[in-house]
This record gives sequence, C-alpha cells and structure tokens, in this order.
Amino acid sequence: MSRVHPAGPRHADVLPEDHPAGPADDLNALDAHVWPRGATREDGVLTIGGVDVRDLAKEYGTPLYVYDEEDVRSRAREYAAAFHDGEVHYAGKAFLCTAVARWLKEEGLGLDVCSGGELAVALAAGFPTERITLHGSNKASWELEKALEAGVGRIVVDSFEEIARLGYLAREKGVRPKVMVRVTTGVEAHTHEFIATAHDDQKFGFSRGSGAALEAVRRVLALKQLELVGLHSHIGSQIFDVDGFEVAAHRLAELLVAIRDEHGVELPELDLGGGYGIAYVPGEEPHDPKSMADGLREIVAHECRAYGLAMPRLTVEPGRAIIGPGGVTLYEVGTVKDVEGLRTYVSVDGGMSDNLRTALYGAEYTGALASRSSDASPMLSRLVGKHCESGDIVVRDLWFPEDIAAGDLVAVAATGAYCRSMASNYNHVPKPAVVAVKDGRSRVIVRRETAEDLLRLDADAEVGA
Repeated sequence: MSRVHPAGPRHADVLPEDHPAGPADDLNALDAHVWPRGATREDGVLTIGGVDVRDLAKEYGTPLYVYDEEDVRSRAREYAAAFHDGEVHYAGKAFLCTAVARWLKEEGLGLDVCSGGELAVALAAGFPTERITLHGSNKASWELEKALEAGVGRIVVDSFEEIARLGYLAREKGVRPKVMVRVTTGVEAHTHEFIATAHDDQKFGFSRGSGAALEAVRRVLALKQLELVGLHSHIGSQIFDVDGFEVAAHRLAELLVAIRDEHGVELPELDLGGGYGIAYVPGEEPHDPKSMADGLREIVAHECRAYGLAMPRLTVEPGRAIIGPGGVTLYEVGTVKDVEGLRTYVSVDGGMSDNLRTALYGAEYTGALASRSSDASPMLSRLVGKHCESGDIVVRDLWFPEDIAAGDLVAVAATGAYCRSMASNYNHVPKPAVVAVKDGRSRVIVRRETAEDLLRLDADAEVGA
C-alpha cells in the first residue's frame, strides 16, 4: 500500500496554528527590539547608520549583509560594563572578519575562536593573543600548535585525546598553556535540539554525571606542562532566562568541591559560555546585559557560599547578542507569485546560501519593504530564495504590502549572527559582500565573491575552458 502523500492543488492549504494572527498596525514601522539601533525611515526609505539602503544596493549590489557598526560597538561596551569584574569573550563563530575583530579589540573584549581559520583572522587583525580562547571539539594538531605558538590565553580541552595531544605539543614547544575543561552539566536548555549543548548525548565536553569531567581534571593536573585554571560550560543558544544557568552553576560548584577535596586545588576561573538570545521577531524581549550579569553573578556567588568556595572569576561568551541585532540582509525582489487562497511567495536574489538558519533550525525572522513605504493592504507572504530547494525559505510567514513588486528592496532584520558565517556556494551562488555603515558612510569589510573566485578553486576550470 502506497504511503506517498499526493501534493495536489490543496496541499498545505490549512495554515499552521501558529501562523501570524494578523498584520501589524503599520507595516512601515521598525520594531526597536528587532532592528539595528541606527535603523530608521527617511521619506519612507530604510536607512541604517545614516545610509540609504537604495544607495547601498546601487553601490554594492544585492544580496548584501549590512552591519550597523555603532550598534555592534555599543552592545560590546554594554557587556563589558555589565561584566566589569570578569571577562567578556566574543564568540567569533557568530561572525568574524578582521574589521569586527578590531572593533571588539578597541571595545576591550576578548575573543573566542574555534578553528585555525578563526584564529588566523584574529591574528591578522592584531588581536591581543592573551585575550583569545581556543575552543573546538576536534582540534587538529596544527591548530593546537598554532595556538601555542601564538600564545593564546586559554585552550578549552574537549576530549581525553586532546589532553594528551596538547600535553605532548606543549612539552615539545617548551610552553605551559592555561587550560580549561569543558563540562557537560546535563542541563537541558529550552532551545532547538541542534543548539542545545549541555546534555550528555552530544559531542561536546566531558560529562559531569558520568565522572568523565573529574577524570579529565585528573589528567590535566597530571601533566605539569599544562596549567589548569578553570571549568567551562555552555548550555545552548538563544536563551532568554537564567534558570538553566542556575542549575549548571550548582552542578559546576559540586565539581569544584570534588576537585578541591581530591586535589587540594580551588580553580580560579569559571566560564559559563554564552547563548544569550536576541529578538528576531516582534514580541521577543531578551534580557539586557546588566540584568543578565547581575543574575549570573548572584547565582555563582550563592553556590560558592553554599559550598565554602572562593568566588571564581567569571567569563561569558556572547556572540549573537553582540553582533546579531546590528546586522540586516538586503535583497532585491525578483518575482511575486500568488498562490490563491494561501499566501503570496515573494522571491529574492538570495536565500538559503546566505541564510541557512530558517531551513536548518526553523528559525524565525521578520522583514520589511525597504526601498519605499507603502499604504497598500497587507498580504500574508513567504519570503523565499532563488535556490532549487522547496525548503529555500528566508522568512516563513510575514506580512508585506500587496503592492510589493519586482525591483523593490526588502530587508530582513537581525541577520548579523550565523548568516554570513554559515553561508555557502550552493548552486554555485557567490557569497554576498559585507558592508559596515556608520555616521552616514559605508565601506566594504568583506568583498563580494565572484564567479571567478569560484572557478579559481576549480582545478580543471582552465583545462576545460
């Protein structure tokens, strides 16, 4: 008996229960929680950092990643101030280029890198190596060697093999790196399965519950060429409350006590990771940095008092929370296709190659007509890309004015984190340029790829020409 579902003309004609209940009162409004701090409308046109998006599209083309530099810098300053008695290390995986690394350096932040490539960007930017932490669940020997040669401030070990490998390389090079042990605390963050990272059944870290974390500590302490300075924990991403951190801190404190009792050592540092959420759609209101810092500080202090531990120096690793809100992606509309009785599909000149998150996580975004304002009636729309995949969706459900047409520019908000980092060349589409805007000026910080760039990597391209 066939179990194939025929698509047919009525396939998906029943909208999901969580589809938008209705349009906003004003489709031209920009929700301050979602859009960059420097975003506004002037004569109906979206401007970011004082720059008209039509000018950006004309000069740099579309799709285009646009970053409000002052938005990013201001959020970095707010985190630095909130965690003034600890350290803030920006998670480079969210988005990293030499310009962004220099912004963070100038604002006094540290930097987390999780590959040799990210480390190379940091070094090219002249980032202070003592403020760099190297992460990664499977660091290659050459990556560890590069980190040791550069003198990075911390290396977070993630497996027994890596402890042995790092110990050998440190002895060979005659250096003594500062090391942290990554612990999986068994905390279930209320987030997507793919970005929850503290339960035991996944690839990161050493399980506290199984005893692996304590064994990892033993092995690091047994190697005199490694200096164990603390524990690291990361419970997931896009988190809006501190409840999970409270449970994690309790379990980490128990581990710190076990280390003290067994080895007579109180570790001076505790890294609670990042994962702080941002507003992707109206109605989401994440914590401000100060309230998050105050909450985490009190949680750890309470646990330390309960167990008779000295208060360790706290480190946090916000990435998305610093870079995400300040970025938007600018597209040009190519086709508008009405599916009668359901919705209108608005197709743009980008898609899953420049924003994979919707297809990968079911991520939600909001967008707006950017090149003009409109008083036309709202229509339920789906913003889709140009790729040969039915899952090539940028924004699953949003309301556009019904007069939206080919040639219009649309902007998708809060795309500063993980969009350019996860971009691909699917369908051999070159990756967009990245532009920074500030005080009415714009500049390219990552240039647009070209077909020539793609062919340059194709070893037989010249032969077949």
